[in-house]
Amino acid sequence: MADYYLQTKDMAVGYDRKTLIHDICINVEKGEIVTLIGPNGAGKSTILKSITRQLKLIGGSVILDESDMHKYSFKDLSTKMAVVLTDRLKPEMMTCHDVVATGRYPYTGKLGILSQEDEKKVAESLTSVHALELANRDFRAVSDGQRQRVLLARAICQEPDIIILDEPTSFLDIRHKLELLSILRNMAKEKHITVIMSLHEIDLAQKISDKIVCVKGETISSYGVPEEIFREDIIRNLYDIEKGYYDPCFGSIELPKPQGDPEIFVLSSCGRGIPVFRRLQKENQPFAAGILYTNDIDYQVAKVLACEVITEEPFQEISNETYERALALMKKSKAVINAGVSVGSCNKRMADLISEAEQMKNYKRLE
Repeated sequence: MADYYLQTKDMAVGYDRKTLIHDICINVEKGEIVTLIGPNGAGKSTILKSITRQLKLIGGSVILDESDMHKYSFKDLSTKMAVVLTDRLKPEMMTCHDVVATGRYPYTGKLGILSQEDEKKVAESLTSVHALELANRDFRAVSDGQRQRVLLARAICQEPDIIILDEPTSFLDIRHKLELLSILRNMAKEKHITVIMSLHEIDLAQKISDKIVCVKGETISSYGVPEEIFREDIIRNLYDIEKGYYDPCFGSIELPKPQGDPEIFVLSSCGRGIPVFRRLQKENQPFAAGILYTNDIDYQVAKVLACEVITEEPFQEISNETYERALALMKKSKAVINAGVSVGSCNKRMADLISEAEQMKNYKRLE
């Protein structure tokens, strides 16, 4: 137990004594970032609210720092755990400084009067999220991105060991998403603050998280490190993706490939073909690509957007069989686009393929 800062043991959560998700077993080490992902309505917020005692557990337990969390008084718990939820805080007549200062209440006396040291921590917390200039502004008058930073500053001001956040990047533009997640990453890795949160942006979850919890149905469908979770089959099943693809290499979602026999053959390598693949997809134009080595970045996109891809194994010379397949498919196509090919000793037969393409009527070489 000492190896983990927070554990959920056979936790069951729900509303009105009705279990929605059961057998939730999560082990979190100090300083880790654990992210819950899954479709809307799957129960991510319910799990977080149950961990933070805003909802009563239906079964199981939550162990925090080797003790059953429900044995902590609310004051003691507030010195260990800070919570940032999606519920919009609408305080009356409070500045951003005042909102952040509420994070010091677990440490103040009954009158809630801040000491000089408390004021110092408020200023430090605002500075840490780049929001010190907002201190005297009305909290209701700042933007969504600024509001999220102020709420995070309030959580930091509590000096917790663990921060729970429910969709902290909602309503934020990409700049503020990246800024907020960078702050969380630095807190986790430099100050060893444990972070548990839910995110809709699975590409960002893949890049920031130490562990991923997939929430779907009545149980946790998958749990592990990002390298184990972010596979095409797991993400497809988690979100019931029927049209389109999840690309684990880029951590991105791709729209469905055009249907039909390929009418255009694309020659490329080293990423030069990707803009062409995407343009043809937008035009709903079926295409083929080749000859691509399976470790080429072009292959990673072509395999989900092209109707057919002619491939060769990495660092191998292009075989006669592969070459003839590519040549036959290219000659069947109505047009050939040469997006740019780097020819070397292994793929020297690409020069022959390009020479054949140059004899075709609808051949186009991109500059």
